[in-house]
Amino acid sequence: MSKNTLLRPVFLFMLTLNMLKMNAQQNTIAHPSLSAPQQSIVIIAALTATGDLDGLKKELHVGLDAGLSVNEIKEILVQLYAYCGFPRSLNAINSFKAVLDERKAKGIQDTIGKEIVVTDTKDKYEQGRKVLETLTKTAQPKPAPGFGAFAPRIDAFLKEHLFADIFASDVLDYQQRELTTIAALSAMSGVAPQLQSHLAMGKNTGLSTAQLIQVAELIGQHISVSQANVLRKLLEQPLLPLTQPDMMVRIAEIEIVPEHLEEYNAILREEAAASMIKEPGVIAIFPMYQRENANQVRIVEIYASKAAYQSHLTTPHFQHYKTSTLKMVKALKLVEMESVDKERMSQIFEKL
Repeated sequence: MSKNTLLRPVFLFMLTLNMLKMNAQQNTIAHPSLSAPQQSIVIIAALTATGDLDGLKKELHVGLDAGLSVNEIKEILVQLYAYCGFPRSLNAINSFKAVLDERKAKGIQDTIGKEIVVTDTKDKYEQGRKVLETLTKTAQPKPAPGFGAFAPRIDAFLKEHLFADIFASDVLDYQQRELTTIAALSAMSGVAPQLQSHLAMGKNTGLSTAQLIQVAELIGQHISVSQANVLRKLLEQPLLPLTQPDMMVRIAEIEIVPEHLEEYNAILREEAAASMIKEPGVIAIFPMYQRENANQVRIVEIYASKAAYQSHLTTPHFQHYKTSTLKMVKALKLVEMESVDKERMSQIFEKL
């Protein structure tokens, strides 16, 4: 038997192994997971869009620690004003300034990053139109058909300001900017048509379906399952159930010491509002009192899961409520409940 004959199986094995490695690498390139900085971009954008400043401050720390530069985060928050308005963008920017001051006081030196430079051009409409053509890979007539012909000023603002002025800074690349936009629109209700358009643009920048599904997962964790399902539907993915098998429903029956009633109600209102705003896992905290006896308080509590309830118990707003009202509560009974029709639970408050 010749030496070549003996080596042929070895050669074929090595060739097959290399091809498998190449395919694995190609699959990794085509469908990578979101990196830690990309995940922070998603969460920062979503929390800014919904106005959750407490959650945003925590994620700004995470984003900086994950490698986002100061100027990258500035650009994210500036860009978002075009999608969620000046008030929320400005609130987020002020929160970011406070986070940086806090980190500086602790001796943390954050990376400033690439300088924000914007070069003015004479024809900003044309500049923005070309950027939009790059993102959509589609010819962009002037004015834009439909809304552009109907309201030329909004078409000019879109091209000249958003896709020219804002996009002119290369501190963020187009993929990062589309990831920012997709996250913000996914967190907001009533903007599915715009989200669908930006999903196409995001894919044109290289975002994979797998990455966009991961965006939906992050929206579900930090905003709500219902908003995550808006994105999942556009991605033609199965919708997530709005209720979990271990969902908790209870009624808290509380008797308040009469002289503390006004103070207790004020603390309860604050805690209930904070829980609903800040905790995706809190579906409802609905305080009530008996008409014939205002000292008898009843609270309907619905938590997405037992884990959501355990997380709720550790929050600063619940701890403040618990410690502040101990002397005010004369009697407390927690009644665990079970839903008769879980499929209809999502419709409970729709008519309000």
